Amino acid sequence: MDTLETSKSLDKELYSRQLYVLGLPAMRRIQGAKVLLSGLQGLGAEVAKNLVLMGVGSLTLHDPHPTCWSDLAAQVVVLTASRLEEQLRVGTLCHEHGVCFLMADTRGLVGQLFCDFGKNFTVQDPTEAEPLMATIQHISQGSPGILTLREEADAHHFHTGDWVTFSGIEGMVELNGCDPRPLHVREDGTLEIGDTTAFSRYLRGGAVTEVKRAKTVSHEPLDTALLQPRVVAQSPQEVHRARCLHQSFRSLHKFQQLHGRPPKPWDPVDAEMVVDLAQAMGPLKGTEGEPLEEQLDESLVRTVALSSAGGLSPMAAVLGAVAAQEVLKAISGKFMPLDQWLYFDALDCLPEDGDPFPNPEDCAPRRCRYDGQTAVFGADFQEKLSHQHYLLVGAGAVGCELLKGFALMGLGAGGSGGVTVADMDHVELSNLSRQFLFRSQDIHRQKAEVAAEATRRLNADLQVTPLNLQLDPTTEHIFGDDFFSGVDGVAAAVDTFEARDYVAARCTHFLKPLLEAGTTGTRGSAGVFIPHVTENYKAPSDAASEDAPDPVCTVRYIPATTEHTVQWAKGEFDDLFCESAKTINSHPHALSSPEGLVKSQKQPLLQTMRGVLTERPQTWRDCVLWALGHWQLRFHYGITQLLRTYPPDKVQEDGTPFWSGPKQCPQPLEFDASQDTHLLYVLAAANLYAQMHRLPGSQDQTALRGLLNLLPLPDPQNLDRIFASELELDSPSGCKQLHEDLKTWSKGPSLEPLTFEKDNDSNFHVDFVVAAASLRAQNYAIPVASHAETKRIVGRIIPAVVTTTAAVAGLVGLELYKVVGGPRPRHAFRHSYLHLAENYFSRWVPKAPDIQKELQGLRVTMLLHGSAQLYSAGWSEEKQARHLSRRVTELVKKEPGQRVLVLELGYEGEEYDTNFPRLHYKL
Repeated sequence: MDTLETSKSLDKELYSRQLYVLGLPAMRRIQGAKVLLSGLQGLGAEVAKNLVLMGVGSLTLHDPHPTCWSDLAAQVVVLTASRLEEQLRVGTLCHEHGVCFLMADTRGLVGQLFCDFGKNFTVQDPTEAEPLMATIQHISQGSPGILTLREEADAHHFHTGDWVTFSGIEGMVELNGCDPRPLHVREDGTLEIGDTTAFSRYLRGGAVTEVKRAKTVSHEPLDTALLQPRVVAQSPQEVHRARCLHQSFRSLHKFQQLHGRPPKPWDPVDAEMVVDLAQAMGPLKGTEGEPLEEQLDESLVRTVALSSAGGLSPMAAVLGAVAAQEVLKAISGKFMPLDQWLYFDALDCLPEDGDPFPNPEDCAPRRCRYDGQTAVFGADFQEKLSHQHYLLVGAGAVGCELLKGFALMGLGAGGSGGVTVADMDHVELSNLSRQFLFRSQDIHRQKAEVAAEATRRLNADLQVTPLNLQLDPTTEHIFGDDFFSGVDGVAAAVDTFEARDYVAARCTHFLKPLLEAGTTGTRGSAGVFIPHVTENYKAPSDAASEDAPDPVCTVRYIPATTEHTVQWAKGEFDDLFCESAKTINSHPHALSSPEGLVKSQKQPLLQTMRGVLTERPQTWRDCVLWALGHWQLRFHYGITQLLRTYPPDKVQEDGTPFWSGPKQCPQPLEFDASQDTHLLYVLAAANLYAQMHRLPGSQDQTALRGLLNLLPLPDPQNLDRIFASELELDSPSGCKQLHEDLKTWSKGPSLEPLTFEKDNDSNFHVDFVVAAASLRAQNYAIPVASHAETKRIVGRIIPAVVTTTAAVAGLVGLELYKVVGGPRPRHAFRHSYLHLAENYFSRWVPKAPDIQKELQGLRVTMLLHGSAQLYSAGWSEEKQARHLSRRVTELVKKEPGQRVLVLELGYEGEEYDTNFPRLHYKL
């Protein structure tokens, strides 16, 4: 027995992607938890790996031979690869002592998971979604009070029965910070919030926020749940299949008890004995305790028994991921646990009905690392798998899990096989909590190289070739005809839809199967795309809109959402501390005359960067003065000037108020050094301004607060000049003084452009964006984003946990079995989607490929195979007819090295041109 313990201090950078999924309170509970894991075969090792990466405080690893259960101090006990007698004994002990109990097992292509968290288990946070938040348009006085929300980009998703609280309201202040109130959604979309008759009259602003409420679940002990199973399924058909699989596992345990061994691989006699045992068990009971009148699917039980002797790494990856997620639910109270049995099967990996199953001799043990896989698919299949050559695009979280799976499966571990992994990124600290092939000493090294080295340690026979490149149009000279002609398939583990689209397009062009997977938090998907068999890959319809920026005018002048304020703040950072420095460093000719300054279109940028200073800053005090002036410009004077142009009572030509709907009338802020956000803005802005000018900064907030109390606010005339320039309201003649000032001001050393870095919390980059976005939100009465949420938005960070990553990699591995196994019909393949937080699992058959026919008006002038002519428009009509009536395979015998036909196209009525495009077809 061995116990692993982690440090008690939480490294927020290491677990940054995971924190966006679980939150800090749940991570604290995970870090202080104790878990006992018994059974360290493939499935147990997967569970252990996931728990260690996610930061569980103490993990005790137990060898089940011999069994000793004197220590039940753990909060969670997990059994894998255990006998039923042991499961019942340990499950009973755990239930009696209030210890959460999990049991997981895989048999060939079928897996089961059982959870017992006791009679009264409290789920602190049932869902993964962040609490809903919306901006208030109006609240009426009355019984009930009617809450109207602003018409933002996304409609609110509040439901009757939700509980909410309020903040930032002006006027009806009695609601601010009140106890949670229940909502009732009316037919017109407004919300009833209870009696507001005695409250003050609502004036403006404010936000309503959902309050998540804890839930209590009750689980039965294993001895009861065996006979009266509650199964997780998405349809009645899946429920029936799960119950038949439940009976299959019970009969496999009974067979082991009677014969002292599991059924032999693909032994029909043993399989029939298992079927007989399942039939003799009698019916299961329903939720009310009554016997279920369901017919046992004998064919399903028989197939399970025939293929049950093997152990498959993709199955261990899927079940190990789900089991680890359930452990985290038990120790963190985050997300609803399974209720109570989950059955997962991938029997669709076996040959189709009518095709011969593997024979027992081919599946017999050979005393090698692949015996578990051979027991299911046979030695011939294993040999075929070893000679595959695959391209893996991406060595990040999913990519590392896929590489691990390839090594355990033996993909490309033969003499002529291999895996080429392409990735141009470097290892970062945040990778270490999700990508177990990397270690702390690998930080800043190339991901592809590190992953290849680690994979070779897992399986020295696997030929892994790292390429520090990305797949895009700039590398097509490398990943071209010659490269793809030697590849059997492609696995994509990239993190943008644009990258997926490109990889998919290359696979379509070269007629290669594509396996792809992706995750966001506890959501994950895996897809398989086979040329001429399934549909081609298509990015989700909303992918383009997610990546598209909001209109500039909306972000700059009429923000309506938290995202708008963060986008605006990031733009401020780039303009003030990066683009302005680049402009002065790279374009001195723009300062040669006032006219040149105007033509450069950089006048507003340069004027704002200079701000209230007429000369370069020389001291920390100068930088603080500039930062204070910019605060006043952006959050007070700029808003005041905007309201002069668009006053609060402005009416549009159609008679509607200008400030209505999503356009919230802003209010100027008054600078107050005692307010933390005001101080943080000046601190961050002054330090960044100092860095850009290569001056020393300061982190002394007390001294800064004292200095700000002594500094006068900037002269409004200076701010008026800056504001007019920014809105391009000034005439070219107004640039003369600015030109003279900047001409002198730019004579010093080059400035330091600051490139935004999201993962360094000590450089003031994120601090500036957080403070600027918060103040902007206060101007427009928009809900303020937290530091973590701002960092996620501005850094375009994808929340991630290793459990989802491992699960989708396992799902890809299952489809790989089918692709390698040989030609299969479309209904044999599966796309997959899972949501671990909500216990949702779905697999479905891909759509058929699109068939598009379009007349192009092209004429085939010549058909070649190597140097041999198969057809030519210059031949006689008799020879043309003789060749056209025959199949290509009748004219050509494929030889090694002859891989493609070349079809040369010419346009009707034109002379043949050798520069016409060539279309390549694999024989």
